[in-house]
Amino acid sequence: LDRRRKRYQVQGEGHMMMNTVLARRSTATPASRTRGLLTTLVAMAGLFAATLVTSQPAQASSDPPAQFMRQVAREMLAAANTRSVDALAAVIRKYADVPTIGLFSLGQYAARLPHKDRPAYYNGMVRFMARYATEQQPKYPVARAQILGRSYPDSNGIAVDSRITLRDGSTYDVRWLVVKRASGYKVRDAQVMGFWLTPFQRSMFQSHIDEKGGSVRALLLALSRF
Repeated sequence: LDRRRKRYQVQGEGHMMMNTVLARRSTATPASRTRGLLTTLVAMAGLFAATLVTSQPAQASSDPPAQFMRQVAREMLAAANTRSVDALAAVIRKYADVPTIGLFSLGQYAARLPHKDRPAYYNGMVRFMARYATEQQPKYPVARAQILGRSYPDSNGIAVDSRITLRDGSTYDVRWLVVKRASGYKVRDAQVMGFWLTPFQRSMFQSHIDEKGGSVRALLLALSRF
């Protein structure tokens, strides 16, 4: 029950921030009907606020996906400590599978995004994620983050399991979905408290586009403010 309450609290805060910015674009923004809310970077910010350790160092050393996640954690920790949106956004661009996440988040509207507008859209999405993470991180102080065993195949990529312990003693599991790309590995998604996070971002983005009469441009304008 406490985890469910925390989940809804985090979602509400993310929606409030998004709506505050969207309201600046229009004086007639209707009450949001979004059920799915962006929470991706809340979980990430918590994980990256601690240096990942492994319960099986010998195995992890021969496990490239787990090694990749530890490297991501180190760089995100350094960026998070600066409290700089720009620094965090740079690391997200480097390690997240941004194009795949971005197009997935548009759902049925992905085909309406012109190729020439994709860089601006990806940049706005990344900055939105980075800003939200930067604002939420102090609320979820991490005492310990641990990789649980080896990575293993998932239907959509490679899964890396971790367990997060907050300073208040509460714990939650995060399953990272890592995919192989030509340049190495990329983070595709994360599962927190039993739900995958990118579908929540897709629900938020699609809801806003729906409210704007199917205009992808309206979402681009909103994200440009981040």
